[in-house]
Amino acid sequence: MNWFRRHRDPLAQAYRDATPRRPARRQAWMELTFLVLDAETTGFKVGQDRMLSLATMPIRHGDLHVGEAADWVVFQASAPVNAASSVHGILPSETAAGTAERAVLAALLPRLHGAVVVGHHIGFDAAILDEALRRHFGTGLRNPLLDTAALAMATLDAFARTAYPGQRPPTLEELCAHCGITPLDRHTAAGDAFTTAELFLLLCARLRRRLDRPLQARDLPFTHV
Repeated sequence: MNWFRRHRDPLAQAYRDATPRRPARRQAWMELTFLVLDAETTGFKVGQDRMLSLATMPIRHGDLHVGEAADWVVFQASAPVNAASSVHGILPSETAAGTAERAVLAALLPRLHGAVVVGHHIGFDAAILDEALRRHFGTGLRNPLLDTAALAMATLDAFARTAYPGQRPPTLEELCAHCGITPLDRHTAAGDAFTTAELFLLLCARLRRRLDRPLQARDLPFTHV
């Protein structure tokens, strides 16, 4: 273990040291740091496709810190025009002028320190990010994950889980329509991160009212990569 610590990139080691795999069960929600994250990619296959853009929005003490939001267009040598590009609209000329993927991850790692990573259908984005971190820094994504689709199904009666085998998680559009949120710049990483952050805060407020007490970490449906 000491050999790995000595040879691991300092940015990666600092991230690992600062980021427990899971918060304490009774840690107050207001004490948690959340990082809402969204990525747009070259396609939908983990291990094959790459990030084209990435955006983050921090939440601390229950407040959005918009001034600390960050977003990047990521350089990729090959960015095919395909079904994914018809959704996110990122042109090959844009990603050709983007920031190197390693530099984007180097800027992201300090933002990930000790945070719960939140996103809508976050599993895919987290898997893409995990693979990129392993390629560039030799460490996977350690953060606990929180999917707003899963949180909505646990919080809103309209989207509650049923025994129906064909049930699917709600889309971001469906949840925004139900909750009265106007999406910002849909299918851009920055717009989706901001919209998801608003939705997350609303869902947590609904869950707090349902439980009739302050939220704790144990109330949230965490997962991991």
